[in-house]
Amino acid sequence: MAAGLQPHFDPVADTISDLAAVGATDRWVMSLVFVLLGVCYIGTALALRPARVPGRMVMILAGVAGILVAANPEHAGGFGSVPHFVWATIGFAGLTTWPVAAARRGTAVPWGLRPAVAAGAVAVGFALLAWFGAELIMAGGQVGLAERVLGTAQAVWPLAVVLSCYRRMQVPAPATAVNATSNA
Repeated sequence: MAAGLQPHFDPVADTISDLAAVGATDRWVMSLVFVLLGVCYIGTALALRPARVPGRMVMILAGVAGILVAANPEHAGGFGSVPHFVWATIGFAGLTTWPVAAARRGTAVPWGLRPAVAAGAVAVGFALLAWFGAELIMAGGQVGLAERVLGTAQAVWPLAVVLSCYRRMQVPAPATAVNATSNA
């Protein structure tokens, strides 16, 4: 919606921060999205009780960083806001690394919180973050695309973890020998 309100916006070449930059048309739309997304990450971290506390804290920090990205917009025409860059970097780093800090060991752990799965999620996240960083530094023309792919992965992974936890809660407990004999 924010991109549709912004004239001459190229979603492949332009970042989503451009949509909230000082001087952007209806910049309040993207700023509101940054705030709401930050609040959603914070809420997800608070509700994700099966995850280890350090991972939940990293996700909370990333959510707060997203809110602070909105509070520190880019200047019209590109890079120019150091606080925006710092908070965006903290947010991207936190959303990339939280899965390993949240991982747990054990047979009853939901698959999304298992160490090997979390490490795989972080590896994919780092690859996407590297692509985004390379596009930013090299001005390769696909920075918007790289950012959107990275952002989508960072939004989808917490959902996948939550669903794995929910699925784990829905699996009935196995019958014990005591229960089997009392039912006979």
